[in-house]
Amino acid sequence: MAGETIITVVGNLTADPELRYTQNGLAVANFTIASTPRTFDRASNEWKDGEALFLRASVWREFAEHVAGTLTKGSRVIAQGRLRQRNYQDRDGNNRTSIELEIDEIGPSLRYATASITRAQSSGGGPRGGGSNYGGGGNNAPVEEPWAPAAPADNSSNDPWSTPGGYSDDTPF
Repeated sequence: MAGETIITVVGNLTADPELRYTQNGLAVANFTIASTPRTFDRASNEWKDGEALFLRASVWREFAEHVAGTLTKGSRVIAQGRLRQRNYQDRDGNNRTSIELEIDEIGPSLRYATASITRAQSSGGGPRGGGSNYGGGGNNAPVEEPWAPAAPADNSSNDPWSTPGGYSDDTPF
């Protein structure tokens, strides 16, 4: 949609994502990302924390299950999504406004950590509906990695670069 406000935020989760299901069975995970700017104060020769931004965020469907099963309280994340403004009345009848982030992409920050990626089985549905274009389809068949090189049929390697000491000036192609 044109005119949407898309932002990227880097911060830490303040709690484990809360995974819930709607009456229609759609999964939704809600969580808060705390982003605190740091600046270097030359006068005191030390780093100072600025005002923290606490941003409520949500993800839907299979994506929500992936987030809830992967990220935990304190995880440093990089998240990109669309800001949404929601107006409502509280219990006392006062008008309130809430700004939330509807996540399009999220992952762990590798600045202070390492991560291991595991491809999830897909239940289909395409973008925003879960699933992928890379096989699986919700059955128990292994997901084929589209970027993996094809294995030789006789389990021997025709790759001249893979043989130690087998180097020559001729190119292998």
